Amino acid sequence: RFFENILLSPETEITGKAPKVPLSPLDVVTAEIPELFWDLCDGFYLEMVGLLGRRTAEMHKALAAEPAEEAFSPEPFSRLYQRSLYQSLRSLTRRVMSAARSNPDLKDFLALEETILQRFSRITGDRIEARKIRIHGDYHLGQVLFTGRDFVIIDLEGEPGRTLSERRLKFSPLRDVAGMLRSFHYAVHGRFLETVEVRPEDAARIEPWLHRWYIWVSGIFLREYLDGLGHVSFIPTERQTLATLLQVFLLEKAVYEVGYELNNRPDWVKIPMQGILTILEEDQ
Repeated sequence: RFFENILLSPETEITGKAPKVPLSPLDVVTAEIPELFWDLCDGFYLEMVGLLGRRTAEMHKALAAEPAEEAFSPEPFSRLYQRSLYQSLRSLTRRVMSAARSNPDLKDFLALEETILQRFSRITGDRIEARKIRIHGDYHLGQVLFTGRDFVIIDLEGEPGRTLSERRLKFSPLRDVAGMLRSFHYAVHGRFLETVEVRPEDAARIEPWLHRWYIWVSGIFLREYLDGLGHVSFIPTERQTLATLLQVFLLEKAVYEVGYELNNRPDWVKIPMQGILTILEEDQ
């Protein structure tokens, strides 16, 4: 419906006339949603995106609600953990880059290796003043059931490919948040790839709005998520630390997606590639 509304709206006829978009979903938290975007989207849909953000906050607060239970007791970040996390991100990048070298169409991705590693290295900077908790571990739109008025979150057993001991490890809940934001990115870009009935001239009119949809929808989710949390120990209070963590986990997910698409849907690798470029363009 969003695509249809773009084609029906006279305000979108001129390419580039779309409202200026923030650099990241986090910037939307304190921004005003443009009236034109509200008109192009289903208001009920945007309300439900916000509700999903609040339900996600409630899930994380529930997972951190038993401090006396060792398996669910929040744990502080440590310098050692931050370095260990960076090493795991580095290993993921090297592994995906190695797989990408056999694909001549991924030269641009390969050229980003050092830039990606530099962004990941930010996790080793100042000590992160936040706590780790048990998280969903495999959070995306496919893990929530919509009842028509609310959401039921399912499949909390973590990533199927990990061992049980790995699934019990504690992380920043922003890793779940990043998974959902990447899922929003896939939702709009994947639908665009599948919309084969769109004429080339119509596709050219829609395409500039894909990124805007992702940023504004993700921002609405993130705003309601943070509002729903209130003051908790597992989210950094400093905006810069919050931005760094969120960016690192978004980038981790996008790099992982490149490897996944190379093995399963090579035609879709452009989606995580676009996601990586978007994340790297953020001025953090």
